[in-house]
Parts: sequence; structure tokens; C-alpha cells
Amino acid sequence: MELTKYISLIGVASLQTLEMVVFSTLLSVLLGLPIGVLLCVTNPKTGIKPKPILNQVLTRIVNILRSFPFIILMILLFPLSRIIVGTSIGTKATIVPLSIAAAPFVARLMESALREVDIGVVQAAKSMGSTVWQIIYKVLIPEAKPAIVDGITLTIINLIGYSAMAGAIGGGGLGDLAIRYGYQRFRPEIMAICVVIILVLVEIIQFFGSKISASMQAKR
Repeated sequence: MELTKYISLIGVASLQTLEMVVFSTLLSVLLGLPIGVLLCVTNPKTGIKPKPILNQVLTRIVNILRSFPFIILMILLFPLSRIIVGTSIGTKATIVPLSIAAAPFVARLMESALREVDIGVVQAAKSMGSTVWQIIYKVLIPEAKPAIVDGITLTIINLIGYSAMAGAIGGGGLGDLAIRYGYQRFRPEIMAICVVIILVLVEIIQFFGSKISASMQAKR
């Protein structure tokens, strides 16, 4: 009976972790990609539409948010989670700080990916009369797709780690299960199983992310 109970708990915790990671990845990319594009486009030295003041403001915001340890940021965002989802604990509440914590990380990865695009391709698009909007969506993003996929893969892996840390303050998922049942109830086998599942998730994400990126690179 006890074994069945723990198997059930592990299954629920795994689904909670997947829920947190999937939704926070989607939201962080939706938030971070536009910011990354703006950082690249408005760069005063290499941007296609330099705007030093806007670039500096965005850079400062991204740097400040990236400097916050996730646990502290999650505590600070408890009121926002309560406003959005009606509670500050649990799986759904954790998605809010996860998304906000990952967004600046995504923004930097997207900026880096876009800046790797050959400047000659951008200049050719400019010479043909393409607008900034057209250069972004028809040149920069398509050319940077492999690097963007690599960035999203790295983001997902980081979010798996963040979601495990969130368990320390009632975030749910495998981290919460490992702490409440593995650590506090002296069941090291439960903690070990949670760690193994997290490692397997990371390996699966890395494998498929690398495969997709390599496939895109080969088709260029």
C-alpha cells in the first residue's frame, strides 16, 4: 500500500513539474523573445536601428532581473502570483515567478542568437529596401533558428532546475516531493528517484533540442 502511495505521489509530482516547465517556457519565450529582438535591433554599435537610450534601459532591466536569485525573486513575486492565479503557493502560482525569472535569460540568449547572423545577409536585405520589421521576421529570426532552438533548450533545462528549487517554498512538483517526503521524512530513496527523474528529463530535452537544432542547421 505504501509503495503504491509513493508511486502515485511521484507520478503527480512529475506531472506538476512538466506543467510548470511547459507553461513557464512558453510564457518566458513570449516575454523574452521580443526583448531580445529589441536589444539586438537597438544596439548602438551593431543594431539595424540604433537607439542607445532604449537599449540602455532594456539592458539595465534585464541585468537587474537576472541578478536576483530565483528563491528571492519568487518570494518577492508572491503578491503578483496571488493577484494572477489567486494563490501564492502550488504549481500554478509557481509558473508566474518561473516565467519572469527566465524571461531576461531568454532575452539575452535571443539577442546573442540574432547577433550571430551574418551582417552581409542583413546588409543585402537593407539594400533591397526591406523595412526593419521585414529584416527581423524574414532575415534575422529565420537565419538564427538553430541558435534560438539551442537557447530554448537551455532555458527549459534551467527551468527544470528552477522548478525543483521552487519546491523548497511550496512550489509543488518533484522538488517539493523530494523535500517533504525524501528529506523531512527521512526517505532517501524518494529523493533519489526524484533526482533521477529530473536527470532523465534534462537528458531527453537536451537530446531532442540538439537534434532539432542540428536538423535546422543542415537545411540552411
